[in-house]
Amino acid sequence: MTAPARAVRALLAARAVAAEHGVRSTGPRVLQDGVNVVVHLAPAPVVARVATLTPLLRTSPLRSFAREVAVAGALAAAGAPVVPPSDLLPPGPHRYAGLELSFWQHVEVLPSVPSPGEAARALVELHGSLAALPVDGAPLDTPLDDLARFASVGGAWGAAPAQLDRLRDRLAELRPRLDGEVVRLHGDAHPGNLLATPGGWRWTDLEDTCAGPRAWDLACLRSTSRLDGRAALDAVGGPSDAELAPWLELRRLHAAAWRTVLAAGRPRPEPARGGEDGVLRQASGSAGSR
Repeated sequence: MTAPARAVRALLAARAVAAEHGVRSTGPRVLQDGVNVVVHLAPAPVVARVATLTPLLRTSPLRSFAREVAVAGALAAAGAPVVPPSDLLPPGPHRYAGLELSFWQHVEVLPSVPSPGEAARALVELHGSLAALPVDGAPLDTPLDDLARFASVGGAWGAAPAQLDRLRDRLAELRPRLDGEVVRLHGDAHPGNLLATPGGWRWTDLEDTCAGPRAWDLACLRSTSRLDGRAALDAVGGPSDAELAPWLELRRLHAAAWRTVLAAGRPRPEPARGGEDGVLRQASGSAGSR
């Protein structure tokens, strides 16, 4: 399915479910078309998040959507700086015409980006709020399960069995090094998920939330290309790159897997190149990178 057709299908599903709950949209617009399609159901102050490419790597029903709504709802109720689930209709997750979707409050987003220090301090503040929430699931089950599934289905994107074996070996070597106090995490804590609003910085997109050591969120921030991740960690006395080495490697592998999924959903994907030059190149070269 082409990107425009995928976005239209997501938009129609979002409008249909919202209408079932009395929320009408006469001027919907697509805000983002990535692994999910994000739709503002204007003029209603409601944003729909529709899983389109996500099920290529995550099986349905999506644990990630259910967790995101639950964690973001608990954080918002406690006054934490997050974008809340919608209060105009049940936030979900819902299922419609084979698609899973959730609903969120629309917030005004200002054209500002955080400085390294602002991003790091916002993450520390969020971690303070997350500390009050119970943990569930195995530590780091989101990135580890995603990569384990990629190792199982990567052949569909042109990956050779030997390359997938190398990825499995790298994951087995990484797992015992990913230790630390297990707490609730954002899961994808990069500055693109930190929005400037009239009420201050707010975190969004907790779809990858999971339990695990805070080093995972710090590695996500350190790895960003949107700002100086090293300066961000230094601003709050964060760990060195050497201390974060296994987490940074896991982040590279996880990000590469999702880039491959995104490439597979494009009108003219190049699956073999995506698999080999993305996740599997990271797996085969990571030992030397340390």
